[in-house]
Amino acid sequence: MKPVILFYAKCSTCKKALKWLEEKGVDYEGRPIKEENPSASELKSWHEKSGLPLKRFFNTSGLLYKEMGLKDKLSGMSEDEQTELLATDGMLVKRPILVSEKGVYPGFKESSWEELLSD
Repeated sequence: MKPVILFYAKCSTCKKALKWLEEKGVDYEGRPIKEENPSASELKSWHEKSGLPLKRFFNTSGLLYKEMGLKDKLSGMSEDEQTELLATDGMLVKRPILVSEKGVYPGFKESSWEELLSD
């Protein structure tokens, strides 16, 4: 299975991650996060596979996150409610997201991506 990268074309971190993948010669499937928003079931599965707190999947520096006042609201929501909320708009989701057979990582950190992409 090819790794899948969810990205937003205007995001500088996403551009950096995609360039890094190309330089490494990684064959991946790109998925525009705004047009092809992750479903709640995908997000739930990825969250479990990542081993990270669900909050790491939120784009906390995004306009929509701030406009919705989520910083103060998330703690009062169940994980299912948070997952459903994330599934409503790709702009709420941290990007890029690497989904590989070995795991899932929201955001771009070379060492973490390297680990998840190694054979």
